[in-house]
Amino acid sequence: MPRQRSKKLSASRRTAEETIPEPVSNDPYFESENESLDISDQDEEEEELARLVLGDGTTFKDQLAQDMDIDEEKTFDELGSSPGEIEEAEEGLENIDDADLFFLDSGPSAIDSSTLIPSLNKIEGPAGDSPAWEDSDDDRLTVSLAGNSRLRKLRVNEDEDLVSGREYTTRLQRQFERLHPVPEWAKPSGRSAKRQRRSSAGSDSSISEDDMDEDGIDLSVLPLARLLQDSGSLARIPNSTNKRVKRRPEVLDIQRSRDISLVQPSAISSLSFHPEYPVLLSSGIASTLYLHHIAPTAHPTPNPLLTSVHIRHTPLHTSAFLGPTGDKIFFSGRRRYFHTWDLPSGIVQKVARVYGQKNEQKSMERFKLSPCGQYMAIVGTSKKGGGIINILDANSTQWIATARIEGKNGVADFAWWRNGEGLTMIGKGGEVGEWSVESKSFVARWIDDGYGPTVMTLGGHNGPKDLGGDRWVVVGSQSGIINIYDRRTFVSDKNIIEIPERPKPTRSFEQFTKPTSNLEISPDGQLLAFSTKWKKDGLRLAHLPSCTVYKNWPTNQTPLGRITAVAFSKQSDMLAVANEAGKIRLFEIRS
Repeated sequence: MPRQRSKKLSASRRTAEETIPEPVSNDPYFESENESLDISDQDEEEEELARLVLGDGTTFKDQLAQDMDIDEEKTFDELGSSPGEIEEAEEGLENIDDADLFFLDSGPSAIDSSTLIPSLNKIEGPAGDSPAWEDSDDDRLTVSLAGNSRLRKLRVNEDEDLVSGREYTTRLQRQFERLHPVPEWAKPSGRSAKRQRRSSAGSDSSISEDDMDEDGIDLSVLPLARLLQDSGSLARIPNSTNKRVKRRPEVLDIQRSRDISLVQPSAISSLSFHPEYPVLLSSGIASTLYLHHIAPTAHPTPNPLLTSVHIRHTPLHTSAFLGPTGDKIFFSGRRRYFHTWDLPSGIVQKVARVYGQKNEQKSMERFKLSPCGQYMAIVGTSKKGGGIINILDANSTQWIATARIEGKNGVADFAWWRNGEGLTMIGKGGEVGEWSVESKSFVARWIDDGYGPTVMTLGGHNGPKDLGGDRWVVVGSQSGIINIYDRRTFVSDKNIIEIPERPKPTRSFEQFTKPTSNLEISPDGQLLAFSTKWKKDGLRLAHLPSCTVYKNWPTNQTPLGRITAVAFSKQSDMLAVANEAGKIRLFEIRS
C-alpha cells in the first residue's frame, strides 16, 4: 500500500515556495528554467558602514594625493629651498665622480695616540717588501693586551697595555710563527731553479734522467757539508776513550726510542749507520735511498729526513757507507751496474761493468765493503764448480782478484775481516774459507757443523791477527740453528793457524725453526742480534762471550713485525730494526 504524505508537510512546503522571491539576472549563465535570484538593494546605513570599513576607491585616491602634497611641503621647508632651487642645484652633477660626492665620517679616536705602544717592527713579505694591501682601520683600532688574559702572552714586558691594530697584527703573526715554524720545504733554497746534472767523461759512469730521479735536489751539487748544514746541528760522534761498558749477561737494559717517522712504501732490505755522524742509511725494493738524522728529541719531527734519492726501475738490495770515514755510499740492485755517491763532492757515478768478468758478474746486488775502505767484494753469479767473489778497488772500482770456493750452488754469504785484509766466505754446501787479499789465496778451510748455511758474520775483539783480529764467527742455517765459533781455538800455542776440518761450535742457538735471515754483532763485540723474516717478531739478542740469549727482551708487546734488516750504531748504544712493512724501529741500549 503506497505511503501517503501528511497534510501539514504539504502545506508548509507550499507556503515556503510562495515566500521565496525569484532572482533577476541579465547574465545568461545565471538564468534557469525553474528559478532566478533577486538581490535586494542595500540601504544607506549598510553602504555607509561598508565605506567606513572597506573604504572607497574615490576617497582613497584623494587622500593619497593629499598626503603626498603634505610630505613634499615638509621636505622643502626642512631643506630651506624651493623645488625650483633644488632642480637648479642638481644640474651639473652628472659628470662628478662618486668619490667626490661621498665621504666616510669615522669620527675622531677616543684614545690619545701618545698612550699607544710604538711598533717594534713592520710586517714585511718574504722578500722584505711591504704588504700588498693595508687596512686603514688598523690605525684607528686600539687593543688592550693586559685586559684580556688570552692576549697577555703577546706583551714584551708586564707594563705594556694598549697597542694599535697594526702592532696587534704584527704580534699575532710573530706568535703564530713561534708556535708553527716555517717548514724546510717552504724556505727559499737560494739555488737556481734550473736543475743541472753533471756527467763524467765516460758514458759508463754517467747518470741519465731515466736511471735516476731525486726529490727536488740535485745530487751533483749537494755535498755532505750542505746536508749536515740543512739538517741542523749534526755533531760528529765522539771517539770514546773511556773504558767500554761491560754488559750483563742476565738482563739487558734496552728501551724503545722514537721511530723513524717516515714509513717506506715497501720492505726495507738494508740498514747502515754512518761511522762518524748520527745518520742512518736505509733502502729497499721501492728503489729509494733514504738518509735520516738520528735525533729522537728533534722538534717538530723526530729523526728528520735529510734527503732521499729515487733510482728508477732499480729495486735496491744493498746500500752501505764506505769506511772508515763514510765519505761514500755504495748502493745497487739486481742489475749489471751499481752506483757510488761521493758525499764531499756530491758526485754520483754509475759503474756499469767489471772488466774481465762480464760472464761471471751479471748482477751486483750482493756486495760488502771492507772496514778499511780499500776494497769492495761482490758475489758473482757464475756457479761453475762452486761460487766466486770478485774483489774491486773501492776508489777506482777496478777489478783486483777473484776468490773461488768449491761446492754446489755458489756462495751463501761472506764477511770482511776487521782489518780489511781478508774475508771469510761460506758456500751453500757448508765449506768455509779464510781468504787473504795480500796472498790472494785461502789461508785455511773448514766445514760448518750445521746444514744449509744462509748467512754469516764476524765480530768481537782480540782474535787471531792472522785472521783479521775477529774473535767470533757466527753462521745461520736453513733449519734456524745458529752456530757460534771462537776463533781463538783456531790458533795453536805457537800462534800458528790450525783449524780442524770440522770444528765444534762453542755454542748453538735453537730459538727458531725457520731459516736465519740476519746476523749482526755490535761494534763493541758484546751483543749478537739474529732474526728470521719468516716469523713475526722473530728477533733475539745474545750476550757475548757468555753466549746466552737475553730473556727479558724482546717481549710479546714489542712491535717488530717481520724483520728484514738489523743494524747497530758505532757506539753500540742504538739498535735499528726494519721490517717488511717499511717501518724502522729504534731501540736505545743502555747497559
